[in-house]
Amino acid sequence: MTIEELDRKFRSYDGVRVLESQGDLFYLYDPAADLPPERQQPFATIVTGDHYEKVSRLDEPGAFRLNLGLTKATYAGLFGTPPTERDADWVLDSGHDYAARDTLMPHPFYGAQHWVAIVNPTGLDQLLPLIEESYAFAARKLTNQQTRQTR
Repeated sequence: MTIEELDRKFRSYDGVRVLESQGDLFYLYDPAADLPPERQQPFATIVTGDHYEKVSRLDEPGAFRLNLGLTKATYAGLFGTPPTERDADWVLDSGHDYAARDTLMPHPFYGAQHWVAIVNPTGLDQLLPLIEESYAFAARKLTNQQTRQTR
């Protein structure tokens, strides 16, 4: 699977806006394209280098990591209770090898917030339900937030 294939999939969803920085892609649910910066929380990201951390070894040629924000229930069904212990570099101690390829695992920094990661995934089929959940969860959060504002 390539970054381009994943990017096409995310861009196929209604209301998705993509931000790019340093070759990384950040997917926001923003159907009106008017979210203020403080509300621009991506539901998925594709990170292409060691700009933020080194534990995933994204400096290797062709390496990238897909990150997805999931519901608490789905995350717990996959991995149980999110990790909270961190090492000196602030990396979560989840018991996973964060540099492993094509292995779904808690995100090295945001696993405690129910984010998952996979370095160099090989197939979309296994990830599609998680991608769809991440997108639907982002849409639901924005709708709920907008509903609260109009009350």
